[in-house]
Amino acid sequence: MPSSVDLGKNLEKVVEDLVRRGRYNSRSEVLRAGVRLLHEREIRIAEFEAMIEEGLADVDAGRVEDIESVFARLERRFMSLKASGKRHRGG
Repeated sequence: MPSSVDLGKNLEKVVEDLVRRGRYNSRSEVLRAGVRLLHEREIRIAEFEAMIEEGLADVDAGRVEDIESVFARLERRFMSLKASGKRHRGG
């Protein structure tokens, strides 16, 4: 289905420059590439929104830890890795 689009002066210049410089063979290629990028972006946004919803559901269900516990666990893990690294390097 053919489309007619009004990109405005600035975007028209971008499209023309891309074709003129040989990055794309036609206006259609430029526009298809742009729409593909937007589609990929929309997919990523939907994935992030799903992760946020999952996190909020965890909060609602009480599957959370207080920040002090998280920091303490991470600090223990870091110190363990640090000690393990010293043993392997002969230190």
